[in-house]
Amino acid sequence: MIDFQLLDAVEGDVDMDPFEYYSVLQAAINGGTAWRLQGAYGRELMAAITNGYCMLGENATTDYYGNVIPSRDDVKAGTKGSYDFVVRLQGEMWANTIDGGVA
Repeated sequence: MIDFQLLDAVEGDVDMDPFEYYSVLQAAINGGTAWRLQGAYGRELMAAITNGYCMLGENATTDYYGNVIPSRDDVKAGTKGSYDFVVRLQGEMWANTIDGGVA
């Protein structure tokens, strides 16, 4: 299933504040299918993870080429893609709410 909200966000077709933008990206990461889209989308998801705005999904998945994308629990706590990494860079409130939780 194509995530049109993700496509619109990454393409800049909708006006979103940063939290809304990264929430869309986090939802796409959690869903897993975004990793199978063309390269620009995967690179945007990885940039969000690298910069601590998003974390890896709850479940491992594969990209278009069959490469495994680990889950947030598959990586060492405190490293890129983990919940603790997001907490360290953006704060606990961000980490809890970006993933659909309540602050």
